[in-house]
Amino acid sequence: MEVILLERIAKLGQMGETVKVRDGFARNYLLPLGKALRANAANKARFESERATLEARNLERKSEAQKVAEKLDGKSFVIVRSAGETGQLYGSVAARDIIETLAAEGFNIGRNQVNLNQPIKAIGVHKVTLHLHAEVDAIVEVNVARSAEEAERQAKGESLTSAEAIYGVDEDALKPEDFFNPEAEFQGEEE
Repeated sequence: MEVILLERIAKLGQMGETVKVRDGFARNYLLPLGKALRANAANKARFESERATLEARNLERKSEAQKVAEKLDGKSFVIVRSAGETGQLYGSVAARDIIETLAAEGFNIGRNQVNLNQPIKAIGVHKVTLHLHAEVDAIVEVNVARSAEEAERQAKGESLTSAEAIYGVDEDALKPEDFFNPEAEFQGEEE
């Protein structure tokens, strides 16, 4: 199906272009969300008459997204999750968790605006791209840690995936005597 784009769509085209897309994509996404019109003579005439209004509305949305991007770009957000000693999370951090964290800070971002190809499954500082507008992106840091103290240490560049980093002990230097006292007497129940 051929459609006329009413706004810029990534990997598809610019506003005003007539592009050929699959029928399902047009019927289920582009047309219901008002991102495109079917390419016929009546709609082409309608688009040309409304072109100035559409461009002004697009420019307004872009400037609003630019303002939000300036506030967000380079900011760091902390998400506390439980994890094993190797840094593997017991769950994962998905786009929904990032949205909730941003909402707590006062930023209203939609789930489809978070570019997270796969969930975050390990502690550390991760860069996440937010698509605020077709032409505006913001990059934020998501600091996933076991506690607020660990988040501060990770923010300084420290890796927290070894026992030495977590507990302050070099696990290779430990000897059996460090775990038990061989001279201690057994103090269990006697028969």
